[in-house]
Amino acid sequence: MIFPNRLTAKLVGHGGPVHCVTFSAGAGQYVRRILSSFPQIHFPSLTPPTKVLTGSSDRTIRLYNPLKADPSALGTDNPPRHPPPPPPGLIQTYAAHGYEVLDLAVSADNARFASVGGDRQVFLWDVATGRTLRRWGGHGGRVNAVALGGPAQEVVVSGSFDATVRVWDAKSAAPKPVQVFEDARDSVSCVAVAGWEIVAGSVDGRVRCYDVRMGVVYTDVVGHPVTSVALTADGAAVLVSTLDSTVRLLDRADGQLLRAYKGHVNAEYRVRSCLGLHDAVVVSGSEDGYLYAWDLLEGKVVERMRAHEGKVASAVAWNGKGKEWASAGGDGTVCIWGMP
Repeated sequence: MIFPNRLTAKLVGHGGPVHCVTFSAGAGQYVRRILSSFPQIHFPSLTPPTKVLTGSSDRTIRLYNPLKADPSALGTDNPPRHPPPPPPGLIQTYAAHGYEVLDLAVSADNARFASVGGDRQVFLWDVATGRTLRRWGGHGGRVNAVALGGPAQEVVVSGSFDATVRVWDAKSAAPKPVQVFEDARDSVSCVAVAGWEIVAGSVDGRVRCYDVRMGVVYTDVVGHPVTSVALTADGAAVLVSTLDSTVRLLDRADGQLLRAYKGHVNAEYRVRSCLGLHDAVVVSGSEDGYLYAWDLLEGKVVERMRAHEGKVASAVAWNGKGKEWASAGGDGTVCIWGMP
């Protein structure tokens, strides 16, 4: 298996650890609006490149064009400039959170994104203008996770330290959630949406699937605090990271363990995992400063890469449009990885 292990870009500029990273979903409305809003930015092709959104402990969200961030340009001995130039590849900075940003979710048309963090609020943003379209409060603790759902992605789902999952209607001006799920017995660390179902992982060691249409909840007991959930493309299985340094692939039909992936370190922090190469590989960060990739079917490590100056690599994301992925870490940077 040929795995994308070549560093193609390093995104810098955050003033603290980067907690979340996500790729843009495609072209569409986002591309048209961002080009009109930033005419000074030249795109060399008719198909604009993928963008990357990052969220950090410095309370900001940043939008980057990785093609403008050449890793070879970093670490040069050029004299300092005052004021310093913007980081390479930076397109826009979004600032409204009062505390650290913990998770991001981008709409399918890239026109909007949702963000959550330590200020207990859920934000919905307009990408091109940088304005907040909605701002919801009501969680009793920091908000750890967010996802978008619904036919037009008009639904925002959030999971919080207050042990609740809340569903917000982006089309409505109502300040209260349309649904609240209170089944978790500890902090909700991660959420994912598939059709009419919401999948939520909790520190209580359980993965819960809420079937909103049927009004039922299915619970899989993992037995260790959950830090990450990700669904396979067909929705038949869920990838679950836990604080026993294990990533598990569970059958959503009956909760059966299909495969376990080990080798990385995840015993203290929220470390995320994802699927890549059309669900052929599992990728995860690690507390030992390495990035790990496993063959999905065999469970064998296919790549182990040192990154982020040996600090915790807490988040990973795969670009669904190509053989490219990103990692974020405690060194405040995001690394973009491509084919060798």
